[in-house]
Amino acid sequence: MTKPTKPDWRMGEITAPEVDDYLYTMLPPRDAVLTEMENEAAKHHIPIVGPAVARIFHQLATISGAQKIFEMGSAIGYSTIWWARAVGDTGRVIYTDGDPKNAEKARAYFERAGVTKRITVRVGDALEFLSEEKQSFDIIFNDIDKTDYPRVIRLALPRLKSGGLFITDNVLWSGRVAKPNLDADAKTKAILEFNKLIYESKELFTTILPIRDGVAVCVKK
Repeated sequence: MTKPTKPDWRMGEITAPEVDDYLYTMLPPRDAVLTEMENEAAKHHIPIVGPAVARIFHQLATISGAQKIFEMGSAIGYSTIWWARAVGDTGRVIYTDGDPKNAEKARAYFERAGVTKRITVRVGDALEFLSEEKQSFDIIFNDIDKTDYPRVIRLALPRLKSGGLFITDNVLWSGRVAKPNLDADAKTKAILEFNKLIYESKELFTTILPIRDGVAVCVKK
């Protein structure tokens, strides 16, 4: 029997395959909206964080009591829904994506998930939107084009409250960060630079979680 193909959002290369399978097998079923989003992402190769990472996001937002979250790179809004459910009726999440079609799909999913009133949708350059913000955020989530990762730090830190969380996806980049060489592509080089910056920053206390494609969790001192 042919083994079923894993969806793109499962990624891999970080944990042992049998451990990865076990972790995903243990996850409780998601509701109809999230399940549909996972299926759409798998079918159309849409980048989402997937349920294992999304549960971490929900936990971190809940533990920290986050009420204001800025999300950089939201695609069809999968992680946005997890953030929005974590902040509750009094919280606000800013969705950003450069693709109007993604935003249109996201709005429909937000409506069905019952979180529309908690989310502000902005279509365009996430870096530009963040640079225009005057308020401080409890959480800033970074999942934009990987070549821009080093630029995000400069913009994010002044807009993150003391004790706030700066969270970044894909920081292990399918294990390519552990195999740097002179021929590394621009995205890998940018992620390597980013990881160095967040660990060396005197303003951040950083941990990289080796789940899925690697999640960096930084606390602003």
